Amino acid sequence: MRANLEARATTSENPEPSADMRIAWDQQAAAWTKWAREPGHDSYWRFGRDAFFAMLPPPGRLTLDLGCGEGRVSRDLQAAGHRVVALDGSPGMARAAHAAEPSIPVVVADGARLPIADAACDLVVAYMTLHDFNDMPGALRETSRVLSRGGRLAMGVVHPINSAGEFASMEPDAPFVIERSYFVSRQYVDHIERDGLEMTFSSRHHSLEGYFEALLDAGFVIEGLREVTTDVTSASRGPHHLRWRRVPMFLFVTALKPADSI
Repeated sequence: MRANLEARATTSENPEPSADMRIAWDQQAAAWTKWAREPGHDSYWRFGRDAFFAMLPPPGRLTLDLGCGEGRVSRDLQAAGHRVVALDGSPGMARAAHAAEPSIPVVVADGARLPIADAACDLVVAYMTLHDFNDMPGALRETSRVLSRGGRLAMGVVHPINSAGEFASMEPDAPFVIERSYFVSRQYVDHIERDGLEMTFSSRHHSLEGYFEALLDAGFVIEGLREVTTDVTSASRGPHHLRWRRVPMFLFVTALKPADSI
């Protein structure tokens, strides 16, 4: 479940094909697997992975990939020395992840009801997934539960500015317009066609305050934050990519479960 909105083709406030995001993403499992594995196709390969992995702590006892999708983050975590268990709400995504790397355990479950013991993990990675969950605050509470004291969460989401509005055109200097309330959480759908591939992203907009309230309510202390724009190389691919040098695409956050937490 990894939205990548360098180009937003069609946006709808009437979620399709399902208001249940687990079902919606399962319906897109085959399309996402093609999209995510196409070399250099999206921001993960060009700049997202390196920027995100630079914020991760060293490997520890157990790392949970929360919302693993087709498994590319799990595989890269394993290659970096992490002992990984992967989890996704979509059976189709989980099958794709397992087929790609059978040595990584993959679990199908609701992110807000994790079938993992208390304090079993010292790192939870949620790369571009929490905005695709039915219950983002519940998932963060469960993340806190499965983390040991002193454990960390590393999360990446579509930046709330990004999900709140859109560019008026494809021109490099196009204004970015927010027509609806930034503060109201809502589900939206992006239908994107690029480089011969099609993908439907079902996501939920949350304000920055909404994310941080959920993190604080789950007992986390914020350690790091990065607002990510497209890189120079990606911007050179076409004039319309230059728009994303002015507006943040993604928000990366690292958070600590304090050693004195309950």
